[in-house]
Amino acid sequence: MLMEIHQVEGFDPQRRSFNRNAEIHRSDQGLSGRFHYEGLRVETGTHFEVHLVMADLIERLQRLGFAQLRSRVNFKGSRYLAERHPWVDYQDPVAR
Repeated sequence: MLMEIHQVEGFDPQRRSFNRNAEIHRSDQGLSGRFHYEGLRVETGTHFEVHLVMADLIERLQRLGFAQLRSRVNFKGSRYLAERHPWVDYQDPVAR
């Protein structure tokens, strides 16, 4: 069941800016996230809190070369939040 939709934006591995939705789904096992970008599909593991799903998703995207990512919740269920929630910025990993 679709629970929330988060707007994710930043730069893809080719350094092009992007803006896509990440869907948070609820199942009997917990919450998980799905993200589609061009031919790429990223799915998270199962977690019990939305912020953990989003942290998992962002980490997976960063490992693929996405950078300067931020997100905000835009829908809870079918209710549009009209961009009322603040952006959450995610720090890029430190290069080794």
